[in-house]
Amino acid sequence: MRKFKFVITLIVMVLVITGCASGGKEKPRKDNWNDFQTDKKVVIGFDNTFVPMGFQDKSGKDVGFDIDLANAVFEKYGMKVQWQAINWDLKETELKNGNIDLIWNGYSKTDERESIVQFTKQYMVNEQVIVVKKSKNIKAISDLKDKVLGAQNGSSGYDTFNSSPEVLKNIVKNNDATQYESFNEALIDLENDRIDALLIDKVYANYYLKQQNKLDDFNILNAGFESEAFAVGARKADITLVNKINEAFHELYREGTFQKIANKWFGEDVATKEVKSK
Repeated sequence: MRKFKFVITLIVMVLVITGCASGGKEKPRKDNWNDFQTDKKVVIGFDNTFVPMGFQDKSGKDVGFDIDLANAVFEKYGMKVQWQAINWDLKETELKNGNIDLIWNGYSKTDERESIVQFTKQYMVNEQVIVVKKSKNIKAISDLKDKVLGAQNGSSGYDTFNSSPEVLKNIVKNNDATQYESFNEALIDLENDRIDALLIDKVYANYYLKQQNKLDDFNILNAGFESEAFAVGARKADITLVNKINEAFHELYREGTFQKIANKWFGEDVATKEVKSK
């Protein structure tokens, strides 16, 4: 009987060790900066549909404000960025398991996320808005009573929608939002009247509607939530990586590269005070 128990214990130990070593990347718990420098590469997870922060253009190339900014940051350290499209709803899991090294794609800093992710300094301010067709005659949040709302899975907007139900959740139909993998899918449904309104990042809404020449067909309403700020998410252990990104933000702003990238995508300087002043 004792021999049987010993064998079982041994098997369990082997399974645990094997699981922890799978791919050699699961749940890294060390500061990996030296490894990044040796490999001269960092893997960044992003939603490749999130215009204008990071997305694929018609030729299949990864482009956007965050793409340009991250590439400029790591160029300073002689490192290349490997961009990896991920399911945005699983971003923190991908980071934790070591499949990516950073979350960088219009990633809003929130208290909930900060409990599991280490953030860089905030580099850009954003807010959540409601996009509706002008033909719907929806001009205020109160007009959304019993209306069908859309939102993206895992987005900060949907998280805030749930954590502050008195603002919007308690008003809309079924006290919930139809969830989508990407804003692209949601906007298609909005245009085809399958939903009445869409909770979305302001930067995405403005860029998308402008590119589609549809700004005159839609109203953009403030969602009623506090403004947010974009930051880069890393594992808690990667302190050096976060510090290096922060240092590069300041250097890029001081030399004017940050502003040049911002003007390319937004036509204005979008840097926060944290980036401007060291």
